[in-house]
Amino acid sequence: MPDHEHPLDRRRRLFLRDAVLGSGALLASAQTMRAHAQNSPAAPAVITSERLRPQLPGGIMSGDVTRDRAIIWSRSDRNARMLIEYASDESFRDARRIEGSIALARSDYTARVELRDLPPGRIHYRVRFQDLTHSSAISEALQGSLVIPDVADMGAGKPPRDITFAFSGDEAGQGWGINREWGGYRVYEAMRRFKPDFFIHSGDQIYADGPIQAEVKLDDGSLWRNVVTEAKSKVAQTLDDYRGNFAYNQLDESKRRFCAEVPFLVQWDDHEVRNNWYPGQVIGAAEKRYQERELNVLTARARQAMFEYNPFRIDSSDPHRIYRAFNHGPLLETFMLDERSYRGANSPNRQTGGADAAFLGSEQMRWLKQSLLRSRATWKLIASDMPISIVVPDLNPDVPQGTFEAWANADHGKPSGRELEVAELLRFIKRNRIRNVVWVTADVHYASATHYSPERAQFNDFDPFWEFVGGPLNAGTFGPGEIDRTFGPDVRFVSIPADMKQNRPPTDNYQFFGIGKIDAKSKALTMSLHDVDGKELFKVELPPAA
Repeated sequence: MPDHEHPLDRRRRLFLRDAVLGSGALLASAQTMRAHAQNSPAAPAVITSERLRPQLPGGIMSGDVTRDRAIIWSRSDRNARMLIEYASDESFRDARRIEGSIALARSDYTARVELRDLPPGRIHYRVRFQDLTHSSAISEALQGSLVIPDVADMGAGKPPRDITFAFSGDEAGQGWGINREWGGYRVYEAMRRFKPDFFIHSGDQIYADGPIQAEVKLDDGSLWRNVVTEAKSKVAQTLDDYRGNFAYNQLDESKRRFCAEVPFLVQWDDHEVRNNWYPGQVIGAAEKRYQERELNVLTARARQAMFEYNPFRIDSSDPHRIYRAFNHGPLLETFMLDERSYRGANSPNRQTGGADAAFLGSEQMRWLKQSLLRSRATWKLIASDMPISIVVPDLNPDVPQGTFEAWANADHGKPSGRELEVAELLRFIKRNRIRNVVWVTADVHYASATHYSPERAQFNDFDPFWEFVGGPLNAGTFGPGEIDRTFGPDVRFVSIPADMKQNRPPTDNYQFFGIGKIDAKSKALTMSLHDVDGKELFKVELPPAA
């Protein structure tokens, strides 16, 4: 940026530069780019000077894998064309080569491509970027892999294949960022060792409202030392602030290694924007850190950054849509919910109906019901970004006491408020004989396993089911929370002491994730919860119901 250049002038300058590069320069170099992508003898010689070659500061990611498709994501440090090679074997014999989107300043140099018609099994891929102004300047290749599910009927003579998945949430919260002396985001390395087919990030991917300082003094007098960046030194308000929060987490080596090997399925929760936000909210005067006080404005910026920095498959009919489903074959289908975009305002949560009691909202609820009804998978996995029965009060300074953030309202009685949607969904599942539904979630910064049964409940028109809570990935540890008794919860496991001091640092080892394993022969689902180093803390085997 030139000295003293105004941000608006910079944006105009970048826009004009992108327009030129995206037209004349791109057309001029299109032939040589295609030659490189096809491994033609006409491909240009590659410039080896690191100064001239594009860099990939965020590594590579895959995600939104379903049937025969996957999204590959990466980010350049300049205007560049994404180049992809992929094959069924690691030697890349008979590799296919395609071009992805162009990384430009207007998308913070992020780029992606959707691979289609992929065979089942492990797919290996390599990502490079080609400078748009110097077509012979091509980055080093970063290599990754992903697993495409076998959606064929198991009765078709194919050998069965087990499925493994991981889940967790809550990353870089409460000022606990990347501490390389401690090993960074160590939980990602622990999850990687399980070789999951995919990972569900249950939300709070970033803490846009949580600045990170260089040092935090621990109870024993030692120092926790964070990697720091300009974007993480303040609350996020601009689009670039939100982008910088996502870019910060990609500085961690364990996360980049995990992202290259395990596809992501991503949803969001509150801290992608601001603590406990809801649509239409206006930040009150008690919160002094924000100049932009309209949550709808902040949400639009945060959503754009989240889509730019994740391997989302964009729905052309609804490009802002976050809820979606993924078919992993005859054993499993995953349903990713969005419990932010359509909710009513946080309140005492005791309504008897109406829009103010919405959590999923009518359209998403209709989609979820019909998707569950159509599913032919043995197991249906509902990924909820908030737990059902753990009471989560809204403690923001600009809201009154007795305001609740999640489903539960702490009255332990018949369903009211947002609990009405839970009751509606559970009743639908029972009456349509939809079997083997399991919930996974995060948000509360400790792990737990809860069994729900109508015999213990105030509302009893539902079949028994399990809910598993993971997290935090790398954030302060809290809890355990109060349990609302409305749906008959029996908490079988809690990962922390009942009298634990709150906001424990990662050095206390209270960071958690979950693993699910489906045995292809028996179709049994084994769910387990693990600590930061992968130690098993709880396990239960769930046989499939007929």
